[in-house]
Amino acid sequence: MVEYDEFGPEKIIDVYHPKTGMRGFLVLDNTALGPGKGGIRMTPSVGIDEVAKLARAMTWKCAIAELPFGGAKSGIIADSKQLSPQRKKEMIEAFAEAVKPVCPSQYIAAPDMYMAEEEMRIFVNANGSRKAATGKPKDMGGIPHELGSTGFGVFHAAKAAVGHLNLDMNSVTFAVEGFGNVGMFATKFLTEHGATLVAASDSKGTIYNEKGIDFKELNGVKEKTGSVVNYKGGKALPNRDIIGIKADMLIPAAVPNLIGIGDVDRVRAKIIVEGSNIPMTPEVEDMLAKRGITMVPDIVANAGGVISSYVEYIGRTEKEMFSLVEKKISRNTKIVLECVSEHAQSSRHCAMKIAKERVLKACKFCRI
Repeated sequence: MVEYDEFGPEKIIDVYHPKTGMRGFLVLDNTALGPGKGGIRMTPSVGIDEVAKLARAMTWKCAIAELPFGGAKSGIIADSKQLSPQRKKEMIEAFAEAVKPVCPSQYIAAPDMYMAEEEMRIFVNANGSRKAATGKPKDMGGIPHELGSTGFGVFHAAKAAVGHLNLDMNSVTFAVEGFGNVGMFATKFLTEHGATLVAASDSKGTIYNEKGIDFKELNGVKEKTGSVVNYKGGKALPNRDIIGIKADMLIPAAVPNLIGIGDVDRVRAKIIVEGSNIPMTPEVEDMLAKRGITMVPDIVANAGGVISSYVEYIGRTEKEMFSLVEKKISRNTKIVLECVSEHAQSSRHCAMKIAKERVLKACKFCRI
């Protein structure tokens, strides 16, 4: 059941289109800072509670990134794998028509599960405004996901954390959970700047070499064989062994709730940079912080994607996107970690405090 508080959700719009059988919904969590920003996911099990939580996370992520966006998320209840391309197109068009009264004035869509750039093309064409969504194809003014904006942001969060601890990047070792888009690009930028990759994982397992793993070779193996475990210069381990790898830094970049309470004592990293959404609960974050581990929370570290969306939304270039991601994530990571040092509070608490203050300052209907 969706829980309401002073921040929202402001609106929940439930839509149905009899001819196509499209059933979906939009959760506008908070629009104090601007139109709600958030992707459309298409799964057979997507529900309002799930989408409401994701919309709230977008409220905080946009606020901490200092973007003129609020938080939102939407869902279409359908099994994309069972739909013909034409049927899927019709359902997306029906959803776009249904939410048109609030899109793009109050809601700006984006890709999510089983909704990629071509689906955004369909959505935008049905809506009639290119402002209706980001994550569009390049020929519609989109900034491609393949550029790695989220992973680039994770790299800058990691770089700021390394600097906060006065470490030399050339002596830093790191492990990456989830060698997909985010993890791969974070690894690329970190290794280019001198850090040493010692472990990487995917759904098939973990590859480990304490002396270092060659990024280009690993990426080639992943692309050719489908898994990092086929890399010849390391030891293959179960994928959850990535949690306990001896490295200066651990970057969760794929699985939610990766680190549980029972895993806290297994972690050997000095720094954790959350490249994935919700890789652990706030309780686990606090337990790790009490062990002296420097934490950069997801709403700070992985905001590169939504910052890229903003740059696309205002019609700017790929070069400007990279510049803004670097500027914002570096600055906000530094602010959060300085708050941790100054007030002896968790990084999550500091990030949320900053985000809430920014929303409250702009919010006319919130209780203060």
